[in-house]
Amino acid sequence: MSRKKCHFRFPTDMKWSNDPLPIRSLFSSLQKPRVFIVLFLIFLCAAAIAQSSRAELEVKRKQLLKEIELTSRLLKQTKKNREATYSRFITLQRQINRRLQLIETLQAEVLLILETVARTTGAVQALTDDVDRLKSEYAVMVRQAYRQRLVRSDWLFILSADSFNDAFRRWQYLRQYDRYRQKQARLILDTQETLLSKITNLEKKKSEKERLLSTEQRHSEMLGLEISAKNRILEELKGSESRLSRQLLAKRKAAAKLTAAIEKVIHEAMEKAKREERATANVNVSPSATGASSNSSLNLSYEFRRNRGVLPWPVNNGVVTGSFGRQQHPTIKSVEIINNGIDIRTDQGSQVQAVFEGTVVGTQFIPGFDYMVILKHGEYYTVYSNLEEVKVRKGDHVKLRQSIGIVSTDRKTNTSEVHFEVWKEKTRLDPAMWVKR
Repeated sequence: MSRKKCHFRFPTDMKWSNDPLPIRSLFSSLQKPRVFIVLFLIFLCAAAIAQSSRAELEVKRKQLLKEIELTSRLLKQTKKNREATYSRFITLQRQINRRLQLIETLQAEVLLILETVARTTGAVQALTDDVDRLKSEYAVMVRQAYRQRLVRSDWLFILSADSFNDAFRRWQYLRQYDRYRQKQARLILDTQETLLSKITNLEKKKSEKERLLSTEQRHSEMLGLEISAKNRILEELKGSESRLSRQLLAKRKAAAKLTAAIEKVIHEAMEKAKREERATANVNVSPSATGASSNSSLNLSYEFRRNRGVLPWPVNNGVVTGSFGRQQHPTIKSVEIINNGIDIRTDQGSQVQAVFEGTVVGTQFIPGFDYMVILKHGEYYTVYSNLEEVKVRKGDHVKLRQSIGIVSTDRKTNTSEVHFEVWKEKTRLDPAMWVKR
């Protein structure tokens, strides 16, 4: 006897009840919530990305506020005299740039909040409509189930099967249908509850948005005042070009002496390393000892290079007032400035610290830059100048963040700046690419 195949199907000749809504149509409608579930998952991904962007903006905002606070403090320390006019102009220019960045950051934060609120509200509305539809369908199903129980139509559906296997499949279908329907309903309700909770939280974000807008307006007003002050200082500087030119010429001569002193110290350090290498090759020294010394220098170079972009600043707090490389003078357009490092404005009496472990290969007083300290890190060198006090001597081994001196303060302008340079043997590098942003 051949076995009859049993297919999972509905009997077309069977009457369930007088209710016009058959189970097949209900089961078909059950697939619709899946669309909303997919939309909800997409919404969650978008929300996660927005949250990440918001966190990055918040970190940037706090950092900018911290730097603006520091710059404001440094501006207050600057004496309001002719000698300090240029220093005030540079610091104020830095302050204006940072405040512009802060305003842009605040605007981006507000925009993200608005987008998040709109996106969440739309998702909640869509899911709420879907839940309402499900409730309506459930009401019909309850009535249908009640009528079926009165006439035991479920049993009729099962008993009208062509075989035992078919009857069993029909019974399984009824159970799975009911369970799946309940599971989907719970999922939609839970999703709605979660999103409603998010809406509550976003209501708080709306008040935060208002606070950010208020902060933006306040900083915009301060920006206007700073731009006006900068323009006034610029007019003063235009009337003092001859004096500025003399100061710039003196600064160039001092910078040339500093560069010559750095190159001399680095050259001597490189020659000393070569002599020591030749000496160890000519005397009866164990290969392991020679190799250990060479490996130590290589490892130090490798570690210094590996920390590019994450080295600490030479001072705890400061703002960059002079960038690396060639640049046009901010007030005298016909003059070009060449800077072999960066200038960092900081608080008076600040400790100047080593950005990496190394050996002191030179200390020297340079007129115009006060005391200078050079540290060797394998094939790399860091230079710290404009120090009024030095705490290390040639040959000392210094550790990371160890204090090597105290920054000088210009008595005429009441400003304190440390000049910082990074060299790879005889090649000048941009320090801004080596220290933390």
